[in-house]
Amino acid sequence: MIKDELELEDIDLEGGDGDNAEGGMFEHFRFVVDKGQSLLRIDKYLTTRMEHTSRHRIQLAMEAQYVRVNDVIVKANYRVKPLDVITFVLPYRRRGFEIIPEEIPLDIRYEDDDVLVVNKPAGLVVHPGCGHYTGTLINGLAHYLGRSQGPDAEDDRMGVLVHRIDKDTSGTLVISKTDEAQIHLAKQFFDHSIDRRYVAIVWGDMEQDQGTVIGHIGRDPNDRLKFKVFEDGSSGKHAVTHYKVLERLGYVTVIECKLETGRTHQIRVHMNHIGHPLFNDDRYGGDRILKGVLYSKYKQFIDNCFEILPRQALHAKRLGFIHPRTGKNILVESELPEDMTNLINKFRVFTSSRK
Repeated sequence: MIKDELELEDIDLEGGDGDNAEGGMFEHFRFVVDKGQSLLRIDKYLTTRMEHTSRHRIQLAMEAQYVRVNDVIVKANYRVKPLDVITFVLPYRRRGFEIIPEEIPLDIRYEDDDVLVVNKPAGLVVHPGCGHYTGTLINGLAHYLGRSQGPDAEDDRMGVLVHRIDKDTSGTLVISKTDEAQIHLAKQFFDHSIDRRYVAIVWGDMEQDQGTVIGHIGRDPNDRLKFKVFEDGSSGKHAVTHYKVLERLGYVTVIECKLETGRTHQIRVHMNHIGHPLFNDDRYGGDRILKGVLYSKYKQFIDNCFEILPRQALHAKRLGFIHPRTGKNILVESELPEDMTNLINKFRVFTSSRK
């Protein structure tokens, strides 16, 4: 018997490279129907095979087109036949870590019975993973919602992330609190219909007041921790970032980015690709002086700026989505964190002194 409960969670559309997956989808479960199986509705069949998953949850997964028979999407009234191959193919990797509730402060910006939106501080890891098994946002959510995950958990649906942002990126994240919300929000992210706006501080004076970066993003074959743009489209996934200038500050520019797609490190990779890496982005070369003259006073100024903002200058400012139950538009914004505000103010003073 399958002991894992069907988890429609953790879609990594702010990230998500798609390794070992086709089209960004990941196989979670696979069943081969016995030779002697009589005709039976697939939702009933799966209920008998997945003892910890309700028929309702299976039907929700089928409504979201996550269940396939012989690689073809089917409906709940499909009748299984001998030797059918049934797969659950979901747009996120399977979770493999026990979730232990921890009391972690949460900056909640919106909450109702279906969804929860938090403003994540920089430095907080979103989900347990290699090297980060505790102290994550999910651990804090487990405590806040009074749930846990593990062999003795009474209810392991502690709140489900339907997207992520990097550890050192701050800003808004939405969490589903019900099965229905999981499905509806996941579909919106998968369809790229979520309104996501970021504020970034990039090196250099942007050539245009607004523009669009289009380029396939995939893992860098020379550095598995980085991603890159494949201009010929030979690898990676289609990615589109729209940007507009908010403020020009001499050697850096404050911009707003709107994601049309959601790929791993998308803004960081696209801005680096066009020659404007994010300020203090150590993975993509923004943690050194890229614009300006290399005299000692300026170098000391930039070093002080790196201390003010010891991370990449990126904040998820705005998140808009259709409420999964009411159908209303929900828009949640969060103000720039203090470190980015202080950096902008410091550059304003520096720029003014040079006039």
